[in-house]
Amino acid sequence: MRLDQFLKWQGWVGTGGEAKMLIQAGQVRVNDSVVTQRGRQLKLGDCVIVGGDQAIVTKI
Repeated sequence: MRLDQFLKWQGWVGTGGEAKMLIQAGQVRVNDSVVTQRGRQLKLGDCVIVGGDQAIVTKI
């Protein structure tokens, strides 16, 4: 699953455009590293953090 899709699936954003803005603004971290590529592929066990929210990828 791509990072932007995961943000929508979690309900953190409503559209791909919102996801793009959040990611490009450096507000999304994966495994404690800031990620600016919205197409980044996530894998099982990755920890995604947006603001005070955090989720572990449990399904691809």
